[in-house]
Amino acid sequence: MVRSGGRGWYGKVLAAALGVTAVAAMTSFWNAQAGSPGGRPAQAGVSAPPAESPAQPQGRKSTPVSAEIAHASDGGARSVNITIDDGPDPVWTPQVLEVLRENGVKATFCMVGTQARAHPDLVRTVVAAGHRLCDHTVAHDVTMDRKSEAYQSQQILDAERMITEASGGVRPLYYRAPGGAFTPYSRHLAASRGMRPLGWNIDSKDFELPGTAAMVATVKNEISNGPTLLFHDAGGDRSQTVAALREVLPWLKEQGYAFGFPVR
Repeated sequence: MVRSGGRGWYGKVLAAALGVTAVAAMTSFWNAQAGSPGGRPAQAGVSAPPAESPAQPQGRKSTPVSAEIAHASDGGARSVNITIDDGPDPVWTPQVLEVLRENGVKATFCMVGTQARAHPDLVRTVVAAGHRLCDHTVAHDVTMDRKSEAYQSQQILDAERMITEASGGVRPLYYRAPGGAFTPYSRHLAASRGMRPLGWNIDSKDFELPGTAAMVATVKNEISNGPTLLFHDAGGDRSQTVAALREVLPWLKEQGYAFGFPVR
């Protein structure tokens, strides 16, 4: 999720998406000017009223939401949001789901469009378990904020379609830019489709494979930063993530935290 170079996994995803990009760029809808730089995650704000139902059936017109980047939890000041990025993955997503189930925790899964299309059974399992979906673009391009509005549109809208089709008609409720590469254009486009731009407050740094103990320590040391925690369930060996979640979730409960969803 965080910006970093040399990720072979994402290179493969990006290559797979180029055909979709080429087709989308030919349509008149994409005739826009280059995008401008966007915001980055900030500290959590006050909590909003309880969120709406996670199910938005395909075909129903999306209700626009705020284009401001969300960090707060709908569960109140003592609630945290668990967010899981880059999947679904046939090896790691089921393990993450099992840890969440064991702890009675619902999470928000920020899915890459091509991954969702490749594993629709996992997308539907995530939805059936009561978790929420988030659009994480087609190709996880962390330089999106330096690309044209046409490219940003293709990445967001095609991923929304792929995820919705894979889920059996349940739309993503959030949009998270890869690496936090939001732009005013991408935020407003996503919001117009009913997807609240989603940031984070605590990055577990699990993509760097720092070790389970280091990841747990990061959460404990930074929990005062805000309620939205970032983990991953794809892109490599996520065994440390699974182990960290087994420690972090009970610890958060011991500290008096509940679990919610990001505000909408």
